[in-house]
Amino acid sequence: MAKSIRTEIIISASPEKVWGILTKFENYPAWNPFIISLEGVVEQGNKITVTIHPPKGKGMIFKPTIIEYVKYKKLSWLGSVLFRGIFDGEHIFELIDNSNGTVTFIQSENFTGIFSSMLNLDNTKDGFILMNNKLKELSEY
Repeated sequence: MAKSIRTEIIISASPEKVWGILTKFENYPAWNPFIISLEGVVEQGNKITVTIHPPKGKGMIFKPTIIEYVKYKKLSWLGSVLFRGIFDGEHIFELIDNSNGTVTFIQSENFTGIFSSMLNLDNTKDGFILMNNKLKELSEY
């Protein structure tokens, strides 16, 4: 059984500006209320280290693999607990240029594996929303 979260927000900024803030991972501890750390070389096929802290939830560190990186458009990674098929999560950031001076930022995650049906995703979704709002604030400044 699979579960998904999807959030989106319209940001009044160029894709380049939003992408620049989103991919300056060393600045995450200073502004990102959800993904408080992202370390490693972000290139397709590489493993990175991600630390999240959902609101009202427990922090977690995991080491996903970058599965897609398209500058100014998309970044996604796939993480697993123990090994693939137990509990997997594909996290996706997408930027859509609305061609009117705004960008739609979509943050989503697709959970699969035998334990995915047991998830309560409310705290994680709240974390996505907090991050989206902060990214909007910084991008529109």
